[in-house]
Amino acid sequence: CPITMFWKFDLNTTSHVDKLLDKEDVTLEELMDEDDVLQECKAQNRRLLDFLCQQHCMEQLVTLITHEPPVDIDEKVRFKYPNTACELLTSDVPQINDKLGGDETLLNILYDFLDHEPPLNPLLASFFSKTIGNLIARKTEQVISFLRKKDKFLSLVLKHIDTSAMMDLLLRLISCVEPTALRQDVLNWLNEARIIQRLVELIHSSQDEDRQSNASQTLCDIIRLSRDQSTQLQDVPEPDPLLTALESQECVEQLLRNMFDGEQSETCIVNGTQVLLTLLETRRSGVEGLMDSYTQGFERSYTVNSSILHGIEPRLKDFHQLLLRPPKKPAILTTLGVLEEPLGNARLHGSRLIAALLHANTPSINQELCRLGTMDLLLDLFFKYTWNNFLHFQVELSIAAILSHSVHEGKPSPGEPGSKEEAPSGSAAPEPAEPAEPLEPPAGATENVMVTHLFQKCCLVQRILDAWEANDKIQAEGGRRRGNMGHLTRIANAVVHNMEKGPMQAQISDFIKELPEDCRGRWESFVEETLTETNRRNTVDLVSTHHLHSSSEDEDIESAFPNELTLQQAFSEYQIQQMTANFVDQFGFNDEEFADQDDNINAPFDRIAEINFNIDADDDSPNASLFEACCNERIQQFDDNEEEEDIWEEKDISYATQVKSRTR
Repeated sequence: CPITMFWKFDLNTTSHVDKLLDKEDVTLEELMDEDDVLQECKAQNRRLLDFLCQQHCMEQLVTLITHEPPVDIDEKVRFKYPNTACELLTSDVPQINDKLGGDETLLNILYDFLDHEPPLNPLLASFFSKTIGNLIARKTEQVISFLRKKDKFLSLVLKHIDTSAMMDLLLRLISCVEPTALRQDVLNWLNEARIIQRLVELIHSSQDEDRQSNASQTLCDIIRLSRDQSTQLQDVPEPDPLLTALESQECVEQLLRNMFDGEQSETCIVNGTQVLLTLLETRRSGVEGLMDSYTQGFERSYTVNSSILHGIEPRLKDFHQLLLRPPKKPAILTTLGVLEEPLGNARLHGSRLIAALLHANTPSINQELCRLGTMDLLLDLFFKYTWNNFLHFQVELSIAAILSHSVHEGKPSPGEPGSKEEAPSGSAAPEPAEPAEPLEPPAGATENVMVTHLFQKCCLVQRILDAWEANDKIQAEGGRRRGNMGHLTRIANAVVHNMEKGPMQAQISDFIKELPEDCRGRWESFVEETLTETNRRNTVDLVSTHHLHSSSEDEDIESAFPNELTLQQAFSEYQIQQMTANFVDQFGFNDEEFADQDDNINAPFDRIAEINFNIDADDDSPNASLFEACCNERIQQFDDNEEEEDIWEEKDISYATQVKSRTR
C-alpha cells in the first residue's frame, strides 16, 4: 500500500528539457520555450550544454541578441527569445564561455552589432554589453586580444555613447580586467587611444544631451574607480594613466573651454562641472564613505592634485559670470506662484563648485574669489531665492568652510602659484588675482583673507540680523515663514561656534567687537535670546561642538565642515550615486564572508566589534523630559492603598448599550 501511494504522485525527476532532447529534430526555439531551460543550463545539464554549444546553435543565440526581432510579432513576446538567449550566454557556465570566447566567428557576429547605425536599440545594447562584459571578466586575455585587433572598436563605442550600455562596457574594460599586469596593459592601450580626451570632447554644446550626460558620467566613474583601485591595489607598478590624464591641467583647461568658450548651454556647463566636482572630491563617496563618516571621520581621503586647481583658477571669473548671468530659462510655475527668473541647474552647480574650492582652501583661489566678490554674490542669491534649499545648503557649506579655515590658509605644494605668502599688491603673480581693495592682512598677521572678506565686505552678521527681522515682520503680519530660515539658523550657529572654539576664534571675535555699537547690541541680543530660543525649540544641536577628526600628528585630514554638514553632504551624494561595477564591494563585504562558516565559529560575529554606539545620556535633555511625560500619561500608576480585588470572586455581569469612546 505505501508503495502504491508513493508512485501515485509521480515523483519522476526527469525534466521537460531532457524529454525534448530525446527528439531528433528538436529546435533551439523549442528549448527556449521551456521555463526551466535556464535552470538546467546553470545546473550544467550535460546534454543541454552539448546541444547549445553546437556551432549553429551558438551562432543563432548570438544573432538573437544583436539583431532586431521581426516587427510583426506581438510586443509582449517580441524580445522573449533575445532575452533568453542573453541569459543563456551569460549564465557563467565554463563550457559556454569557452565556446563563445574562443571562437572568432562568434565574436565577429557579436562585434558586428557596433556597426549598426545609431541610435541602437537600448535593450539589444544591454544584451550586447552584458555578454561582452561577461567575456571580459571570464575570458579576459582572448577577448581583450580580439578587441585590440579591431581598430575602430573604441571609435564605435564612443559613437554609440548616447546609449548607456556603451558607457557600462567602457567601465568594464577598466574595472573587470585581471590580473594587475594585464589591467595596466589595457589602461595603457586606452590611454594611447586618447579615450579621456575624446570623452572630454563630447562634453560640448554641439553634442546632444544624452551624449554629453553619458560622457560626463563615464569620466566621473573612471575617476572614482581609478582612485579606489589605486588605494586597494598596493602592488601597482605604475600610476593609472587614465587618472593621470584626467587630473592634468591640459585636460581641465580643455573641459573649461568646452563649457565657456563660444555658445554656452546649461547642459554642457552642468555636465562639465560634475566632472570638476568629482576631481575635487577629497574623500571616498558612496555607501562606504557614508559609514566611515560615522565611525572614522573620513580618514580615507584623497589629495586634490594641484594641476586641477591651476586649471580652474583662471576660469573663476567665468563661474562668477555664470552666477550673475546664467543661460536663459523660461519662467516656471511653482506652488508659490510664477518664478520669472529660475535659479537653474547651471547656477546651482556653480555654487557647488565654489563650495568645493573653498573646502580645498587654496590661497590664490581664495584671493581671486575675494577680488571677484563671489561670496557676496552667493549671499545675494541665498536671500533672493528663499525657497531653493539646494542653493541654501551650498551657501551654508561655503560659509562653514571659510569659518573653519586655518590661519595659514591651506598648504599648497612648493612651486605652485598659491604657495607664496599673502603679499602686498605690488608682488609678482602669474595671474592678476590680488583683491581690488586691501583685504589681505599685512605680512606676518594671523588673519585669514576669506574670513576678513566674509565679515567686512559681505557683512555676514548684518545680513543675518536683517533677514531674521524681516522674516519676523512677515510672520507677525500673518505671512509664511521664509524657506531659508533653517539654513540661516545653522549659519548663525556656525558663526557663534567658531567665535567660541573655532580655529579663527580671535579674528572672528575681533570683527564682532568692531561692529557698530547698535549692530553689536542687536547681535548680542539675537544670540542670547532669539537664537537660544530657536535652538531650544529645535531640540537638537545644529552645529557640532567638535570636528569629525582631531589629531595633533596630522591636521591635514581634519574636515573643513562641521559634523552634520559633512554627513548631510555624504548622504546626499550617496542617494544620487549610480550603481557601478564595484558597487557591491563598497558595502565592505567580500565573497569569503559568505562562504561556509564551519571552520570559524566566531566568523558571523567578527563585524560586531566595528559597530560604534554613541548615546547621549544627558538627564537634562528635553527629549528625556518628553519621554517621561509620555510615560506618565500612558502608564496607569498602581495605588497601594486601594483594596485588592479578588479576580476569582463570582459577580453578576451586566451589559450596557452605551459604548465609551477612548481618547488617544
